[in-house]
Amino acid sequence: MFSTKKSLEKFMQAYKNEVRRHISKTTSVTNSDAMAPRLDQSASKSPQAEETGPKRLLKLQKYHRFLSTLTPQEMPMATRGLAVSKDQSREFMAVFPDIVRDLTETGKHIDVPEASKWLAKLLQYNVPNGKKNRGLATILAYKMLEKKENLTPENILLANVMGWCVEMFHTHQLLLNDIMEGTTMRRGVPCWHRRPDVGLNGINDAALIQSAMYTSVKRHFNSKPYYNYVLETFNEMLMKCSMGHYVQKLMLKTDKPDLSLFTMEKYEAITKYKTSYYTFQMPVSLALLMTGVDDPETHRQAKTILLKMGEFFQIQDDFLDCFGDPTVTEKYGTDIQDGKCTWLAVVALQRATPAQKQIMEDNYGVNKPEAIARIKDLYEELQLPHTYSVFEETTYDLLRTQIQQVTRGLPHELFFKILDNIFRRSV
Repeated sequence: MFSTKKSLEKFMQAYKNEVRRHISKTTSVTNSDAMAPRLDQSASKSPQAEETGPKRLLKLQKYHRFLSTLTPQEMPMATRGLAVSKDQSREFMAVFPDIVRDLTETGKHIDVPEASKWLAKLLQYNVPNGKKNRGLATILAYKMLEKKENLTPENILLANVMGWCVEMFHTHQLLLNDIMEGTTMRRGVPCWHRRPDVGLNGINDAALIQSAMYTSVKRHFNSKPYYNYVLETFNEMLMKCSMGHYVQKLMLKTDKPDLSLFTMEKYEAITKYKTSYYTFQMPVSLALLMTGVDDPETHRQAKTILLKMGEFFQIQDDFLDCFGDPTVTEKYGTDIQDGKCTWLAVVALQRATPAQKQIMEDNYGVNKPEAIARIKDLYEELQLPHTYSVFEETTYDLLRTQIQQVTRGLPHELFFKILDNIFRRSV
């Protein structure tokens, strides 16, 4: 156990140093027959997928560790969502229509029925159709943290409602992010703002979903002792996400990204603020509040491990964006042509020779098939798939150790459950 904040920080620094040491060790490895289709070589291509000639399989490097992210039988949480029972998924989905009804058919705003009708359409199109990782994680955490005698039907219903509030928060972020980044498709359908009847009005729709979230929180939780803490949590997460978007945009002030800003420190900051806080910390924090745990030290300990999980979750997502099979991941990666600061780009720049850095300068952030293919080839030349495989296994081992040492007074089973969902392992 870590008795002081100073000793915890010392452990975290050792954690980072160990991971970076393993990354730096993986600079050479022999070829093998390990195969994985690349996005531009998939049998099924999107209209925007690059065409590079005859289909061929990409030879990845031989891994002395098991690269679970590319195993098709059982994809990671970044692709397939949180593993929960079918009963839990059905229970969660069954609550959503009631939430929409409460927001649109409760007698409020009767003088603007068209606005209520639009809100219902907005919610139904955008909120329930993703993997719902964050909402389901909220319920999972609550059920594992709450005392058995308190798991009444009423309290379980409240946990499901809180899960949907988390999903509405997520949807608010997605709508704004899609507009800012010019995204065209989301979850296999056109992004909300790409609809002919929406456009830039999607900015107001994002605000409408955020308001719907706060309305639902007030309706169901305003009499609870933790109500104010819940509001503070949502407000804090909104601030952190907005800061994360701003820092990311700083790297794309022009048509081309500023690769001199692509450092690991900057990448970790963007990942923490844009993803880790609200994807991993927020669901567990809300569950802790619902079970009556408002002790700052307990929340801090949970935050420490959850933010590290969130960082790996984003790194995993970056890897899948480039090397994942779109027939399995159900998405075509665009990080390279979008010029995003990703883990792959940062590690590549750390290792690249001057000539290879010039290749990055000339091709990264360029939306042309040949430029995208050149960057992917460079990643292979720099042995990044192998580096990732070692990083994945090392991170898993270190996180398991950290769970045992940091989460004092909290059920280790909860954190192991989340961890193994990320890494697609079963306990």
